Amino acid sequence: MNFRQRPREPLELNLIPLIDVVFMLLIFFMLTTTFVHDRTLKVDLPVSESGSSERTPLENHVIELDAQGSIVVDGQRVGEQGLPAALREIAEDGRPVVLWADAAVVNQRVITVLDHARRAGIEKIGMGTTPPR
Repeated sequence: MNFRQRPREPLELNLIPLIDVVFMLLIFFMLTTTFVHDRTLKVDLPVSESGSSERTPLENHVIELDAQGSIVVDGQRVGEQGLPAALREIAEDGRPVVLWADAAVVNQRVITVLDHARRAGIEKIGMGTTPPR
């Protein structure tokens, strides 16, 4: 009796369907991800009844003021002396600016930042608020 084994087919792993699935997952996660500006300072925004609930788009510049008096422009800490220069750079860009001022900030600090922004030539500036709960 001749018991010859049939030659086995070489095993191969077909990667094309795996690549397709991974590519579809990548597209799904890219489309469903929300991009939110991370805050540099801990800022508790004031509550507004009439404010919109839209998040700040990433194309806006952000100025942050915290309760201790720190100022951050687009993620970079600037002092009171460095604020005008940072605002002039933003004004050249022409994009809108959002001011996130802590609810405990003295009103004069906010007005000072707004005055610097106006002198730098920034025309589109808004205030960040949180919607009521």
